[in-house]
Amino acid sequence: MKKFALFLLGMVLFVTNMKGEEEKYAEIEFETQKMSLGTFSEKDAVRTCAFTFKNVGTAPLIINQAFASCGCTTPDFPKTPIKPGESGTIGVTYNGHGRPFGRFTKTVTVRCNGKTEVVRLTIEGEMTE
Repeated sequence: MKKFALFLLGMVLFVTNMKGEEEKYAEIEFETQKMSLGTFSEKDAVRTCAFTFKNVGTAPLIINQAFASCGCTTPDFPKTPIKPGESGTIGVTYNGHGRPFGRFTKTVTVRCNGKTEVVRLTIEGEMTE
């Protein structure tokens, strides 16, 4: 009976200690998820922009991949973990050389270890002759 009482007391202390620990998680938060590249001619068809984000979670944020909806769009993302409270950028380059003129919309899908695992970023613009 004495051993059972000690076991029970140990379990109560263990569970009480576990409840006091904060769950650690990463979370990505972007300033904006849509950007306009404006109107430009094919002569100036390479355009870049940067999406700024912050890790608002309590664990390091790891971006596993970022990929574009089209070969004319190239994302560049941090390969190292982003600490809680720190910021980073995902650069996006659009190359319109040889592409049809007119309005366009492209997306970049970002996958990470955050509570929100997938985020879609959008760029849009209009290329003229």
